[in-house]
Amino acid sequence: MPWGPNGVQGDKKTPEGTYRVDGKNPHSRYYKNLGVSYPNAQDRKNAAALGKSPGGDIKIHGLGPEFRHLGKEQWQYDWTLGCIAVTDEEVDELYDHTDVGAVIEILP
Repeated sequence: MPWGPNGVQGDKKTPEGTYRVDGKNPHSRYYKNLGVSYPNAQDRKNAAALGKSPGGDIKIHGLGPEFRHLGKEQWQYDWTLGCIAVTDEEVDELYDHTDVGAVIEILP
């Protein structure tokens, strides 16, 4: 598994820091998702200093059809390319109780 905060596109790391939920998609490929407002200004600055793109399209989402069998054990596998995967039940709860614009903090 890649360790440490996301820095550039393609590093497969999840960004760490304070962001906002910037959208909700009930028809996501990975059973619903909440968009994360990555990259922020600091993320863009850090990536630019490396001459790289910060990437983007980070989501909090449920499991896709090919991973649904993993259920609560999905966290043991590195398959999200920087997104945050939770069980379908967990994303239902987050989806129902989190508004677009809500501040979220992603910690290691």
